[in-house]
Amino acid sequence: MPELPEMENYKIILNQRVAGQVITGITVTREKSINVNVDLFRKSVLNQKVVTVNRRGKHILFQLDNNSVLLLHLMLGGWMFYGTDAEKPKRTIQVQLSFGEENLYFIGLRLGYLHLYSPAEVENRLAHLGPEPLAAEFTKEEFLKTLALKHGRLKTTLLDQEFIAGIGNCYSAEICFDACIKPVRDIDELHEKERIRLFNSMKSILEKGVRYGGYMEHPFFNGDIVTGGFQDQCLIYDREGQTCKRCGTIIVMEMVSSRKTFYCPNCQR
Repeated sequence: MPELPEMENYKIILNQRVAGQVITGITVTREKSINVNVDLFRKSVLNQKVVTVNRRGKHILFQLDNNSVLLLHLMLGGWMFYGTDAEKPKRTIQVQLSFGEENLYFIGLRLGYLHLYSPAEVENRLAHLGPEPLAAEFTKEEFLKTLALKHGRLKTTLLDQEFIAGIGNCYSAEICFDACIKPVRDIDELHEKERIRLFNSMKSILEKGVRYGGYMEHPFFNGDIVTGGFQDQCLIYDREGQTCKRCGTIIVMEMVSSRKTFYCPNCQR
């Protein structure tokens, strides 16, 4: 599932490609991917300019000039591609927004969605989300204060979108590895130095994820050499049975809250 760095990478490229452009065509092949009937969706979105594209947690927000918002959540298996009809992937496309000769294709929206909302509705839908971990105002002091209110396993807490928005399975593993903390530990066991290391690792790993374009498998457009670059940077995620690149110990995997959790038993204690 795309996490904060993947969606931030998408946001950056979308602002370069579609911000300021007018939506000239709409195709919906799966009505369950939107939240209103197709005629209303088309009437509300067609011929509207995309003013800007923002991100909140794992969501993308397309701000239209009629004050409507398209709220995107890719969920598991969802991705996007931007290009001409000749360039589009040979995949089932649930929604297509056209910008003249080029199109934005929404692919794999079996669990994901592209919903149409007013600004007030969007605010209500996203009100449960915790702070943005890369925001300048989310300081070490704020993090420590927020973490002090939490209990239970570290991995489960990092995945809690009401605690911090945007972190999922991959980056929680990489953050804990960078901080040398076993993700199955209880938060109450962490001393202050470990909590500070966790904060610093969270900032640096997420920033690195954005810098390398996240871990998405598919390029966003033909010639895209940024998207997916973080796959080669992962040190612990999805490497069960392989040797730790830091110490050579075999990486193990445990299930925590039904999620695969990877760690090095030597580096992370």
